[in-house]
Amino acid sequence: MPGTTMAADGTPVAVLAANTVAAPVTVEEVVGRLREIGAGLPPADGVAVFNRLYLTVTEAVRDRLGGSYFADPAAMAELDTVFAGRYLLAVAADAAGQEPPACWRPLFALRAHPGVHPLQFALAGMNAHIQHDLPLAVVDTCLRRGCEPAGLAVDYHRINGLLAEVETAVREQLMPGPDVLERAEPLTHLLGVWSVEAAREGAWSAVQALWELRTVPTAARAFAAALDCSAGLLGHALLLPLGPHPARDAAGGAPRTADAPGTAAAAPDTPGKALHAPGTVAGRLPEARNRPAGEGAGARARPDQAQLECSGLPSA
Repeated sequence: MPGTTMAADGTPVAVLAANTVAAPVTVEEVVGRLREIGAGLPPADGVAVFNRLYLTVTEAVRDRLGGSYFADPAAMAELDTVFAGRYLLAVAADAAGQEPPACWRPLFALRAHPGVHPLQFALAGMNAHIQHDLPLAVVDTCLRRGCEPAGLAVDYHRINGLLAEVETAVREQLMPGPDVLERAEPLTHLLGVWSVEAAREGAWSAVQALWELRTVPTAARAFAAALDCSAGLLGHALLLPLGPHPARDAAGGAPRTADAPGTAAAAPDTPGKALHAPGTVAGRLPEARNRPAGEGAGARARPDQAQLECSGLPSA
């Protein structure tokens, strides 16, 4: 049945079904939710920057669902909503003072850092959503529809061209102007290591691996956790602060403070303090928090329950 996998002994086992409590039902609902998120954030906020990019992509996909662009528009519409649901869960977790999956933590932690350029925020969000969320969303969609990933392959790769167009436009729009030309060279070098095409090809390889592992929950969890962590590490690299950003400062993009663990701008080891407070090192990145509260520094690191739930994987 859709959403269910049969174990070797014939027992139904839900392996990678997503947590769809907050998931939208239609692509139009996704568009509405993204607009709501954007309306509630300052324009210079790092999450707002990615959200605008994601809204543009989602509207482009929506506009092509009614024509002949996709071989299976219904499947693409369902994938779009399942895929978006993972980003919306990350946003909801952050708003509730909880940690999103590891792939999203760099963006939410550094969203107000004055030394991070808007283009870095856009690509860091794409990195998290494509490298981690997309493979799980494709497998979730296949399980729900009772099909194999091969049935979505043609349309999956057709979206690559659409995303490449949007990414190129965003890069041109957000590249530094004459006021920050001194940082253009390191920014260009930093962002040259990431491309949407390579990310989506890697995500498709992850889809195939997860599909083969769908009847081995322990291995599937381990593989998905590895995707989560690796996307988070690359996110940290993409968000390496390059120095003060005059445009963000003028727009009121100073670092925010946080009163509780998991909120946007406080480093995990210094809750309640600004990320870039006087006397701190400008390029310092927050540490990933993999230990549940109450465990000592020497405790074995493991994905917490919230991370497993956000990733859509069953807990141990």
